[in-house]
Order: sequence, then structure tokens, then C-alpha cells
Amino acid sequence: MKKQIKRPTESELEILSILWTRGSATVKEVHDEIKKTKETGYTTTLKLLQIMFEKGLVKREKSGKTHTYMAGYSAEKTQSQLLDKLMNTAFGGSAMKLVMQALGNKKATKEEIKELKEYLDQIEKETK
Repeated sequence: MKKQIKRPTESELEILSILWTRGSATVKEVHDEIKKTKETGYTTTLKLLQIMFEKGLVKREKSGKTHTYMAGYSAEKTQSQLLDKLMNTAFGGSAMKLVMQALGNKKATKEEIKELKEYLDQIEKETK
């Protein structure tokens, strides 16, 4: 049985995205990235990171007075768990319904369609 991670909030996902991209970051570095897209206070970023540490969503290392944060789980693991939860609750467990809705909401590029066809061909070969 795979270990369930605590489900991150939208703000926590925003921070995780920064950490997945950078690998690690201080509170100031995370805050500076967030400020590029929305107005928020430094103490809010600090509090969110502290909560995320308590939830196990991030790890931290202390160097003097500075804490450096890293994601507690890979992007792939987090995405997989979020997708499983969404598929099971909103789409009755149907991967096809979820994919059809996703493709209907946002037009796929030619490259994405090509990759999707290749992936479906691969799955088909594995089921024979």
C-alpha cells in the first residue's frame, strides 16, 4: 500500500512548484517567487512553510538562522495522488472520463496529441 501524503492546498501547491523547480529555497527565495504573481506577506509565506513542514510536505535544513526548504515528495508522486483522488471522487474512478474532460477543456497541441497516440499504442500492446 502506497503511503498517502497530506493533500496540499492551492497555496501549498504553489510553494511546492517553486521547490520542485529550484530543488531547495529559503523562505525569502520562495516569497520572492510568489511575489512575482501575487501580493502576499513574508510572514504568510513563512507560516505556510511551517505548516507544510508539520504536514510532511516539505523538509528543512537549518544553517544558522536560515532554514532551507525542499519538497518532501516528488512532483510525480504528489500529482499521482492528487489525480487518483480527483479521478475517484469527481469521475467515478473512470480514467477515460477524466482524460476526455481534460482534453475538452483545453485544446491539445499537435505534439501532445502525437505523444498521447504513442502512449495509447504502447498501452494497447501491453494489454495484448
